[in-house]
Amino acid sequence: MNLIKVKNIVLKGKKDFLVDAFYPDIAGKAFPLLIFIHGYKGYKDWGAWELMGEAFANAGFYFVKFNFSHNGTTIDDPNNFSDLEAFGQNNYTKELEDLEVVLDYFQNQKEVDSQNVMLLGHSRGGGIAVIEASESRNIRKLATLASVSTLDRFPKGEALENWKKQGVFYVENARTKQKMPHYYQFYQDFIDNRERLDVERACRNLTIPALFIHGSNDESVDRQHCDKLHNWTKNSEQSIIENANHTFGAKEPWPHDFLPKELDEAVRNCIEFLKSK
Repeated sequence: MNLIKVKNIVLKGKKDFLVDAFYPDIAGKAFPLLIFIHGYKGYKDWGAWELMGEAFANAGFYFVKFNFSHNGTTIDDPNNFSDLEAFGQNNYTKELEDLEVVLDYFQNQKEVDSQNVMLLGHSRGGGIAVIEASESRNIRKLATLASVSTLDRFPKGEALENWKKQGVFYVENARTKQKMPHYYQFYQDFIDNRERLDVERACRNLTIPALFIHGSNDESVDRQHCDKLHNWTKNSEQSIIENANHTFGAKEPWPHDFLPKELDEAVRNCIEFLKSK
Protein backbone atom coordinates (compact mmCIF):
# COMPACT_ATOMS: atom_id res chain seq x y z
CA MET A 1 0.00 0.00 0.00
CA ASN A 2 1.22 3.50 -0.79
CA LEU A 3 1.40 5.78 2.22
CA ILE A 4 1.30 9.53 2.64
CA LYS A 5 3.87 10.61 5.24
CA VAL A 6 3.88 14.19 6.50
CA LYS A 7 6.86 14.82 8.77
CA ASN A 8 7.52 17.59 11.29
CA ILE A 9 4.25 19.50 11.28
CA VAL A 10 4.62 22.37 13.77
CA LEU A 11 1.84 22.68 16.35
CA LYS A 12 1.60 25.48 18.87
CA GLY A 13 1.30 24.70 22.56
CA LYS A 14 2.97 26.55 25.43
CA LYS A 15 6.06 25.76 23.33
CA ASP A 16 5.98 24.73 19.65
CA PHE A 17 6.36 21.01 19.01
CA LEU A 18 6.60 18.62 16.06
CA VAL A 19 4.12 16.03 14.81
CA ASP A 20 4.19 13.33 12.10
CA ALA A 21 1.19 11.82 10.29
CA PHE A 22 1.12 8.59 8.23
CA TYR A 23 -1.96 7.35 6.39
CA PRO A 24 -2.93 5.31 3.30
CA ASP A 25 -2.87 7.09 -0.02
CA ILE A 26 -6.53 6.46 -0.85
CA ALA A 27 -8.45 9.49 -2.06
CA GLY A 28 -11.82 10.32 -0.56
CA LYS A 29 -11.52 7.94 2.41
CA ALA A 30 -11.42 8.80 6.11
CA PHE A 31 -9.37 6.61 8.44
CA PRO A 32 -9.48 5.85 12.18
CA LEU A 33 -7.17 8.26 14.02
CA LEU A 34 -4.52 6.59 16.21
CA ILE A 35 -2.33 8.90 18.28
CA PHE A 36 0.90 7.51 19.75
CA ILE A 37 2.25 9.00 22.98
CA HIS A 38 5.93 8.48 23.75
CA GLY A 39 7.33 7.94 27.23
CA TYR A 40 9.94 9.39 29.58
CA LYS A 41 13.16 10.39 27.80
CA GLY A 42 11.38 9.46 24.57
CA TYR A 43 10.63 11.26 21.31
CA LYS A 44 8.63 10.57 18.18
CA ASP A 45 11.52 9.29 16.04
CA TRP A 46 13.14 7.12 18.71
CA GLY A 47 14.16 3.60 17.72
CA ALA A 48 11.56 1.76 15.65
CA TRP A 49 8.60 4.12 16.22
CA GLU A 50 8.79 5.23 12.55
CA LEU A 51 8.43 1.63 11.36
CA MET A 52 5.65 1.07 13.86
CA GLY A 53 3.80 4.07 12.45
CA GLU A 54 4.14 2.69 8.93
CA ALA A 55 2.75 -0.66 10.10
CA PHE A 56 -0.34 0.98 11.57
CA ALA A 57 -0.85 3.14 8.47
CA ASN A 58 -0.54 0.07 6.25
CA ALA A 59 -3.26 -1.52 8.39
CA GLY A 60 -5.61 1.36 7.55
CA PHE A 61 -5.03 3.86 10.38
CA TYR A 62 -4.28 7.57 10.28
CA PHE A 63 -1.27 7.30 12.60
CA VAL A 64 0.11 10.31 14.46
CA LYS A 65 3.23 10.54 16.62
CA PHE A 66 4.58 13.68 18.24
CA ASN A 67 7.22 15.17 20.50
CA PHE A 68 5.89 16.56 23.75
CA SER A 69 6.60 20.30 23.80
CA HIS A 70 8.86 19.95 26.85
CA ASN A 71 10.51 16.58 26.17
CA GLY A 72 13.88 18.29 25.62
CA THR A 73 13.92 18.21 21.82
CA THR A 74 13.44 21.31 19.66
CA ILE A 75 11.86 22.22 16.33
CA ASP A 76 15.32 22.43 14.76
CA ASP A 77 16.77 19.37 16.52
CA PRO A 78 13.94 16.86 17.02
CA ASN A 79 16.10 13.80 17.68
CA ASN A 80 18.37 15.10 20.44
CA PHE A 81 17.84 16.48 23.94
CA SER A 82 19.23 19.90 23.07
CA ASP A 83 16.86 21.89 25.33
CA LEU A 84 17.45 20.50 28.81
CA GLU A 85 15.87 23.58 30.39
CA ALA A 86 12.56 22.69 28.72
CA PHE A 87 13.00 19.06 29.82
CA GLY A 88 13.38 20.25 33.41
CA GLN A 89 10.22 22.35 33.13
CA ASN A 90 8.10 19.46 31.84
CA ASN A 91 5.21 18.06 33.88
CA TYR A 92 2.19 15.82 33.41
CA THR A 93 -0.37 18.58 32.92
CA LYS A 94 1.76 20.07 30.12
CA GLU A 95 1.83 16.64 28.47
CA LEU A 96 -1.97 16.38 28.69
CA GLU A 97 -2.29 19.88 27.19
CA ASP A 98 0.00 18.89 24.30
CA LEU A 99 -2.05 15.75 23.66
CA GLU A 100 -5.25 17.79 23.57
CA VAL A 101 -3.67 20.18 21.01
CA VAL A 102 -2.84 17.14 18.84
CA LEU A 103 -6.36 15.72 19.22
CA ASP A 104 -7.99 19.04 18.33
CA TYR A 105 -5.82 19.48 15.24
CA PHE A 106 -6.12 16.02 13.72
CA GLN A 107 -9.79 15.37 14.40
CA ASN A 108 -10.48 18.15 11.88
CA GLN A 109 -8.43 16.66 9.04
CA LYS A 110 -10.51 15.52 6.07
CA GLU A 111 -8.69 12.14 5.95
CA VAL A 112 -9.69 11.40 9.57
CA ASP A 113 -12.84 9.67 10.79
CA SER A 114 -13.50 11.98 13.74
CA GLN A 115 -15.89 9.44 15.27
CA ASN A 116 -13.13 6.83 15.44
CA VAL A 117 -10.29 8.20 17.61
CA MET A 118 -7.90 5.95 19.52
CA LEU A 119 -4.85 6.36 21.77
CA LEU A 120 -1.68 4.28 22.09
CA GLY A 121 0.80 5.15 24.85
CA HIS A 122 4.22 3.72 25.70
CA SER A 123 5.54 3.60 29.29
CA ARG A 124 4.81 6.95 31.00
CA GLY A 125 2.89 7.87 27.86
CA GLY A 126 0.57 4.99 28.68
CA GLY A 127 -0.40 6.68 31.95
CA ILE A 128 -1.04 9.93 30.08
CA ALA A 129 -3.15 8.02 27.53
CA VAL A 130 -5.27 6.42 30.27
CA ILE A 131 -6.00 9.79 31.87
CA GLU A 132 -6.88 11.45 28.56
CA ALA A 133 -9.11 8.51 27.59
CA SER A 134 -10.97 8.82 30.89
CA GLU A 135 -11.51 12.57 30.38
CA SER A 136 -12.32 12.78 26.68
CA ARG A 137 -15.65 11.73 25.21
CA ASN A 138 -14.08 11.40 21.77
CA ILE A 139 -11.76 8.45 22.45
CA ARG A 140 -13.23 5.13 21.26
CA LYS A 141 -10.44 2.70 22.21
CA LEU A 142 -7.21 2.71 24.23
CA ALA A 143 -4.07 0.58 23.99
CA THR A 144 -0.82 0.79 25.93
CA LEU A 145 2.67 -0.66 25.61
CA ALA A 146 4.62 -1.28 28.83
CA SER A 147 2.54 1.34 30.64
CA VAL A 148 3.03 2.51 34.19
CA SER A 149 0.10 2.10 36.58
CA THR A 150 0.98 5.22 38.56
CA LEU A 151 2.49 8.60 37.69
CA ASP A 152 3.82 8.94 41.25
CA ARG A 153 7.33 7.86 40.33
CA PHE A 154 9.12 10.55 42.34
CA PRO A 155 11.89 10.40 44.94
CA LYS A 156 10.71 9.63 48.46
CA GLY A 157 11.80 10.56 51.97
CA GLU A 158 15.14 12.35 52.32
CA ALA A 159 15.66 12.43 48.54
CA LEU A 160 12.35 14.28 48.13
CA GLU A 161 13.31 16.75 50.87
CA ASN A 162 16.66 17.40 49.20
CA TRP A 163 14.88 17.96 45.88
CA LYS A 164 12.61 20.54 47.49
CA LYS A 165 15.57 22.34 49.12
CA GLN A 166 17.78 22.33 46.05
CA GLY A 167 15.00 22.88 43.51
CA VAL A 168 16.43 20.37 41.03
CA PHE A 169 17.74 16.83 40.75
CA TYR A 170 19.45 15.18 37.79
CA VAL A 171 19.03 11.83 36.08
CA GLU A 172 21.70 10.53 33.71
CA ASN A 173 20.55 9.48 30.28
CA ALA A 174 22.18 6.06 29.89
CA ARG A 175 22.46 6.45 26.10
CA THR A 176 23.61 10.07 25.75
CA LYS A 177 25.27 10.45 29.20
CA GLN A 178 23.53 13.82 29.61
CA LYS A 179 22.58 14.94 33.12
CA MET A 180 18.88 15.66 32.65
CA PRO A 181 17.31 18.11 35.13
CA HIS A 182 14.00 17.74 36.93
CA TYR A 183 12.85 20.91 38.64
CA TYR A 184 10.73 20.70 41.77
CA GLN A 185 7.78 22.23 39.88
CA PHE A 186 7.29 18.75 38.34
CA TYR A 187 6.43 17.28 41.74
CA GLN A 188 4.46 20.34 42.81
CA ASP A 189 2.33 20.10 39.67
CA PHE A 190 1.64 16.45 40.47
CA ILE A 191 0.59 17.27 44.04
CA ASP A 192 -1.62 20.15 42.86
CA ASN A 193 -3.35 17.81 40.37
CA ARG A 194 -3.12 14.55 42.30
CA GLU A 195 -6.74 13.49 41.75
CA ARG A 196 -6.67 14.16 38.02
CA LEU A 197 -3.33 12.36 37.66
CA ASP A 198 -4.46 9.23 39.54
CA VAL A 199 -4.14 6.43 36.95
CA GLU A 200 -6.16 3.97 39.06
CA ARG A 201 -9.06 6.43 39.30
CA ALA A 202 -8.85 7.03 35.55
CA CYS A 203 -8.91 3.28 34.83
CA ARG A 204 -11.95 2.75 37.04
CA ASN A 205 -13.73 5.57 35.19
CA LEU A 206 -13.00 4.16 31.74
CA THR A 207 -16.03 2.95 29.80
CA ILE A 208 -14.27 2.22 26.48
CA PRO A 209 -12.41 -0.99 25.52
CA ALA A 210 -8.75 -1.06 26.54
CA LEU A 211 -5.80 -3.33 25.74
CA PHE A 212 -2.76 -3.39 28.04
CA ILE A 213 0.37 -4.96 26.50
CA HIS A 214 3.52 -5.71 28.47
CA GLY A 215 6.76 -7.61 28.03
CA SER A 216 7.55 -10.57 30.29
CA ASN A 217 11.12 -9.27 30.66
CA ASP A 218 10.45 -5.56 31.15
CA GLU A 219 13.46 -4.22 33.03
CA SER A 220 12.02 -0.72 33.66
CA VAL A 221 8.32 -1.16 34.48
CA ASP A 222 7.38 -4.36 36.28
CA ARG A 223 4.65 -6.53 34.79
CA GLN A 224 2.57 -5.93 37.94
CA HIS A 225 1.79 -2.49 36.51
CA CYS A 226 0.02 -4.18 33.60
CA ASP A 227 -1.87 -6.52 35.93
CA LYS A 228 -3.14 -3.55 37.94
CA LEU A 229 -4.25 -1.60 34.87
CA HIS A 230 -6.14 -4.66 33.61
CA ASN A 231 -7.75 -5.38 36.98
CA TRP A 232 -8.87 -1.76 37.46
CA THR A 233 -10.42 -1.41 33.99
CA LYS A 234 -13.83 -2.98 33.41
CA ASN A 235 -13.70 -3.57 29.67
CA SER A 236 -10.07 -4.53 29.17
CA GLU A 237 -7.77 -7.16 27.74
CA GLN A 238 -4.20 -8.00 28.67
CA SER A 239 -1.43 -9.27 26.40
CA ILE A 240 1.97 -10.41 27.70
CA ILE A 241 4.68 -10.64 25.04
CA GLU A 242 7.12 -13.38 25.98
CA ASN A 243 10.79 -12.32 26.28
CA ALA A 244 9.97 -8.69 25.45
CA ASN A 245 11.81 -5.95 27.29
CA HIS A 246 10.55 -2.41 28.00
CA THR A 247 10.88 -1.32 24.36
CA PHE A 248 9.85 -4.67 22.85
CA GLY A 249 13.27 -5.30 21.33
CA ALA A 250 13.72 -1.83 19.82
CA LYS A 251 16.68 0.43 20.58
CA GLU A 252 18.06 3.80 19.50
CA PRO A 253 19.30 3.88 16.86
CA TRP A 254 17.35 1.07 15.17
CA PRO A 255 19.43 0.11 12.08
CA HIS A 256 16.94 -2.23 10.38
CA ASP A 257 14.01 -1.73 8.00
CA PHE A 258 11.80 -4.17 9.91
CA LEU A 259 10.28 -4.20 13.38
CA PRO A 260 11.88 -6.26 16.15
CA LYS A 261 10.04 -9.54 16.63
CA GLU A 262 8.50 -8.59 19.98
CA LEU A 263 7.34 -5.14 18.83
CA ASP A 264 5.90 -6.67 15.67
CA GLU A 265 3.85 -9.05 17.81
CA ALA A 266 2.68 -6.18 20.01
CA VAL A 267 1.67 -4.11 16.97
CA ARG A 268 -0.24 -7.03 15.44
CA ASN A 269 -2.09 -7.52 18.74
CA CYS A 270 -2.92 -3.81 18.78
CA ILE A 271 -4.21 -3.82 15.21
CA GLU A 272 -6.45 -6.84 15.87
CA PHE A 273 -7.85 -5.20 19.01
CA LEU A 274 -8.33 -1.72 17.51
CA LYS A 275 -10.09 -3.14 14.44
CA SER A 276 -12.40 -5.44 16.39
CA LYS A 277 -16.02 -4.42 16.85
